[in-house]
Amino acid sequence: MELGVNVPNFGPGTDPGVLREWARTVEGLGFGLLMVSDHVTVTPDVAERYPEPFYEPFTTLSWLAGLTTRVRLGTTVLVLPYRPPLLTARMVTNLDRLSGGRLVLGVGVGWARQEFDALGVPFGARGRLTDEHLETLRSNNPTSVPIWVGGNSEAGIRRAVGRGDAWHPLHGTLPWMRSVLARHTLPGFAPRIALRLTGTPVDDPERIAGVGTLEQVLDDLDQLQALGAETVVLDPYPGDPEETRRPDAAWQALTAVATHRRTAS
Repeated sequence: MELGVNVPNFGPGTDPGVLREWARTVEGLGFGLLMVSDHVTVTPDVAERYPEPFYEPFTTLSWLAGLTTRVRLGTTVLVLPYRPPLLTARMVTNLDRLSGGRLVLGVGVGWARQEFDALGVPFGARGRLTDEHLETLRSNNPTSVPIWVGGNSEAGIRRAVGRGDAWHPLHGTLPWMRSVLARHTLPGFAPRIALRLTGTPVDDPERIAGVGTLEQVLDDLDQLQALGAETVVLDPYPGDPEETRRPDAAWQALTAVATHRRTAS
């Protein structure tokens, strides 16, 4: 099972130098995939969670492709209705070729109503538009970039079943993911989980995967592998934009996971 990392491409502590160090850390630790998030305009609803500067994903990944040699590069998740589908298809194809076939395209419907309004895209039509754009991507994707469909809703799961190469749920509990996998025949399974290491075990029955002691997190990874996950993306961003000024804690957590996984194998 491959492990990836969701790198914060936003926030007051993020700049080109920090992004360069993130890429070196992720690739140097042996992780197989580096992913970034997507917003086009940082409206107030976006800024509450992901404030400026926010580095646009295609631009950022193109730059990171030139700084790395092995690690795959991807989006978690690209909001498909934000861009004309043929433009997205062209950028996907170009970035995959420029990176030597290393692109993974995680996609979703989006959630930021004010951003949809600013872009002139009807928020209520985002599900239909996502489906239509997926069809366009499928017919204009000569490089066969894998498409992971994000979404924890039943509509998102159905979209992954019908139009994706993998289901890409975000921050779920293990029991919930297990129940979804028991009810649906999915084309693939590539969850994004948290990475929050604690000093003592987390006993909350609603504990999301990736939160707890190192032993709990490693067990989560073993269970996800047993459930058939081909890739698990670790998300060390704790939700506080100020923490982007202090990436060392995230790098230490990633180092601990990578070291113990290597030792176990």
